[in-house]
Amino acid sequence: MDHPLLQHKLSILRDENTGVKDFREVVSEIATLMCYEATRDLPLEEVEIKTPITTAKFKTIAGKKLAIVPVLRAGLGMVDGILTLIPSAKVGHIGLYRDPDTLEPVEYYCKMPNDIAEREVIILDPMLATGGSASAAIQFIKNYEVKNIKLMNIIAAPEGIQRVHHDHPDVDIYCAALDEKLNDHSIKRATPSGRPSSACLFTCCASPEGTGAWTRRPSCRRPWPG
Repeated sequence: MDHPLLQHKLSILRDENTGVKDFREVVSEIATLMCYEATRDLPLEEVEIKTPITTAKFKTIAGKKLAIVPVLRAGLGMVDGILTLIPSAKVGHIGLYRDPDTLEPVEYYCKMPNDIAEREVIILDPMLATGGSASAAIQFIKNYEVKNIKLMNIIAAPEGIQRVHHDHPDVDIYCAALDEKLNDHSIKRATPSGRPSSACLFTCCASPEGTGAWTRRPSCRRPWPG
C-alpha cells in the first residue's frame, strides 16, 4: 500500500528512538488505515432504514461480519485498530512458536469463533519474514473450512510473500511496506522477559545504511528494568 499517511507512520515505527507508547499507538493506527483497503470488497446489501425525514433503502455489509485472527503475540497490537472501524468483528487467536530443531512453526494455542467458517477472515501479523509462520497460520484457519482468507502485515520481505503465494495462491496479502531482503537476524523474534510485547512488535526494521536489509531494533536489545 502506498499512501502518505502510511509512509509517515512507518517511519515512526522504524525510528529506534520511538518509545513503547508511541510504537503501540502507531501500530494500531496503521492497522486502521490498512483495514480500509483490505475490506474494500466486502459484500453489500440494501436494507430499508427510516430516517428523521423519510424511509429509504441504504447499503450495509451483507451476511456475517468479519473475523480477525492475530498471530500471538505481535498480532495483538493490530486488533484494536481494526475494531475501531469494525467493532462487530469477531476475534480469534492463534499462537505459534518455531521448533528449535526443525525451525518449523508449531501451534501452541488456537481459539476461534464458533461460526468462523461463515466469515471472511483476516490474519494479523505485523512482520512477514520467511513466511513459515504465516503459511502455517493460514493452513490452520483453512482447517476450520474458512473459504475467504486474507493476510495483513505491516512490513513484509519478498521471501515471505513468495512462500505464502507458493503455499496459498488463493490468499491475498496486504502490507504497508515491502523491504528488500532478510538478514541473518530476521527470524529471531524473541521478546525480552517482562517487556511489554507491544514494544517489540518488530524486531526488524530497515537498516540505517539504507540497504533495505532488516536488523534488530535497539529497543529490543536493551534489558527491561525489573
